[in-house]
Order: sequence, then structure tokens, then C-alpha cells
Amino acid sequence: MVGPLRPQIVLFGSSIVQLSFSDDGWGSILTNLYSRKADIILRGYCGWNSRRAVQVLDTIFPKNAAEQPSLVIVYFGGNDSIHPHPSGLGPHVPLEEYIENMRKIIIHLKSLSKKTRIILLSSPPVNEAQIPESFSNILGPLKRTNESCRLYSEACLELCHEMNVKAIDLWSALQQREDWSDVCFTDGIHLSHEGSKIVAKEILKVLESANWEPSLHWKSMPNEFAEDSLYDPVAVDEKTTVNVSNWSFQKNSDWERDLCISKPLNGH
Repeated sequence: MVGPLRPQIVLFGSSIVQLSFSDDGWGSILTNLYSRKADIILRGYCGWNSRRAVQVLDTIFPKNAAEQPSLVIVYFGGNDSIHPHPSGLGPHVPLEEYIENMRKIIIHLKSLSKKTRIILLSSPPVNEAQIPESFSNILGPLKRTNESCRLYSEACLELCHEMNVKAIDLWSALQQREDWSDVCFTDGIHLSHEGSKIVAKEILKVLESANWEPSLHWKSMPNEFAEDSLYDPVAVDEKTTVNVSNWSFQKNSDWERDLCISKPLNGH
């Protein structure tokens, strides 16, 4: 345990989460923005479905932990939506079971503490034409379609509405870009930097608009060790120092510029 204790933001999910620090992914974007404000904790597991997630809830999120997370961002559904294999093996989870698994995850996270907030990410789309090139030489038949992703995405969103949980419709958000299938993926499934910028943007929109006390939006959170110090850089007058704890250097300008790049190209 490293102190001082900061708010914890846990990213929990399958490969979209595990790889969120690759290719300047959405996890690394959040970590950059929340430096000196909150700890981003990665709990991502490539290949996992909601069935495996339910099995380890008590291990990853123990109810008796001394400190509970302030926010958990959850993603499962893409692997669940893969078409069933004739052998009965594989990651496919029937839609009704997926809904109940996600319900169990939400209930468990809500029980951790009154301060724990939750955001669910729905299944993003896929570039079906790109997937066979990436996986056909490694895996057996792996049928994942945009239509199946849509069904699981909509089910996730409906469940969140029912349970009063914040949710992000990634299936729609990514496809707002006219060139989404060309620029949002590294392999037809996993997100490129351009795809991740959209995910990060949608997460920050939810955090900015949420009526949560305290606010978990990065601009609203205090910096750690933000007091003035004689050891800060010397000011131009050579008599005082400049408090740089709130300086973001390129963080603000680069991110705001990236948001403009991420705007839909089709004008919507």
C-alpha cells in the first residue's frame, strides 16, 4: 500500500480493458488526466466473459476491504456475444445469462460502499472484414458479428436503465465516425488510439454530467500536495516561487485537441 490514500478508479473487464494501456489507449488517457488526483487500477483479463467475471467478484472486489473504489468502469459483452461453438466450448454466453451475470456484477459493486460509483461500457462494434486476417491462424472458428454485438450492447444498456446505473453506448459512439471501421481498431476487435479517444471522451462526458458528490471528473478533483512551497520553481521576479502543482503541461491542450479530432466526420 502506497500513501497517501487517493480515490481509486478500477477498470474491470476483458481485453478491451486489459489492453487499454496499449497504443495510447483509453486507460492510459485516463491515467494521464488523473495523475495526482486518483489511482487508476487495471483489472482486465483477455478472453474473459461475464460468466468468469461473476466467479471472481469476491476476490477482485472483497466486501471487507478497508478501502473501496470510488468508481468501477465495467466492460463485458464482446466475448459473450461470440456465436456458440458446436463443441459447447468457448466464450459464448447466451443473452439471458449475460444479462443476469451483469445484474450480479452491478449488485455486488453497489454493495461495496455508498461512495462506489459504477459505469458500464456496452459492447463496441467490430470490423468483421478485419477479424479473419488477425485470428484465423491462431484460433478455431470465432464468429463475431456487428449484429450480435448490437444485441448484447442493447441488453446491457436496458439493464443499466432498469438498475439506475450509468452506461455508455459504445456500439453507437464508435460508429458515429464515418470512417470508424478503418481507424478505430487494431485488429477488427481491439481499439486503436482513435477508438480509445472516443471511449475516453464518452467516459469523461458521463463523469462531467453525473450529479455525484464528490465529483469524479478530473477537472473537479484536487491535486495531491498542492500547497505552495519554497522549493517550487523561482518566478520571473526572482523573489517568489510558482506553484506548478496544477500545471498540466501538454495534458489539457493535447486532450482537448484530440477531442476535436474525435468528432464525427459525418457531421452528426
